Amino acid sequence: MAKTKKLPNPESTDIEEKAKRDYKDTLFRFIFKGEDDRSKGWLLSLYNALNDSNYTDINDLQITTIQNALFLTMKDDLSFLIDSEMNLYEHQSTVNPNMPLRGLMYFAKLYQSYIAGRKQMLYGSTVVKIPAPKFVVFYNGTTKQDDIIKYRLSDAFEKSTEPGEFEWTCTVLNVNANHNPALQKKCKALYDYSNFVANVRKRITSGQERDEAVKAAVDDAINGKLLDGLFEEQKWEIIGLMLAEFDQEIYEKTVREEGRAEGAQQKAIEDARSFYENGASVELIAKSLKMTVEQVKEIVMLPIKQKAETAQA
Repeated sequence: MAKTKKLPNPESTDIEEKAKRDYKDTLFRFIFKGEDDRSKGWLLSLYNALNDSNYTDINDLQITTIQNALFLTMKDDLSFLIDSEMNLYEHQSTVNPNMPLRGLMYFAKLYQSYIAGRKQMLYGSTVVKIPAPKFVVFYNGTTKQDDIIKYRLSDAFEKSTEPGEFEWTCTVLNVNANHNPALQKKCKALYDYSNFVANVRKRITSGQERDEAVKAAVDDAINGKLLDGLFEEQKWEIIGLMLAEFDQEIYEKTVREEGRAEGAQQKAIEDARSFYENGASVELIAKSLKMTVEQVKEIVMLPIKQKAETAQA
């Protein structure tokens, strides 16, 4: 008789530690990654909702996702071919205007793989035809955003070019609850996902501990039969995914806040030196920049000390 594998008792598992250790997906990707027929069906439904199309055969989708191509933490990218289009879907819980550049880098790898798989030559006299690119980011963070935002690679150019000469566009869709209602109405899987995340955040805002809020929201999703029973089938997997996502959100928020603080500090140092060079007194600079006199003295004297030390060396 074959031995059955005994599953661990989830209630006795430290879910938070397990999440940090084991879960690197996002729930969005877990739902739409297309690794089985049901998931492919949800992905096809999402594509249809975005493009007003009506594909019904999941075999029309060819998954092309490159595992760990760019992102070392969350594997939150989804790419697939359909109807001569190369689609890249990305989930983000933070605002990131660098998405066009990230998408360009990812598409380069996709096209490289596409051409190599067909043994096409780039050095001949015939144009190598490639699928048209389409890049969509699904945003569900807490920072207020419009329903639709367009980021363009040209916005990052240090020097302007002719309009449209070099461009790469990223369309960001806000998929929080009550945003893009027409899109969510067309894709029930997206609607269920968005409302589940909203439930988790609502519970946390009302004072529930994060772990309890996630577990309770999952139970609500089970009772509501969201995503065709996925929450009941994968309850503890989804709890782990959500806890890992919230950890990632907190980490990214901390990094951004530290970056802003560091930038503000550097600007204050530059301002202090500029004011001093233009004849302002140390006392006035300290008062204007809300520093101590000792701090200002250290800032304005540092370049002089460094110059003297260099001369002695």
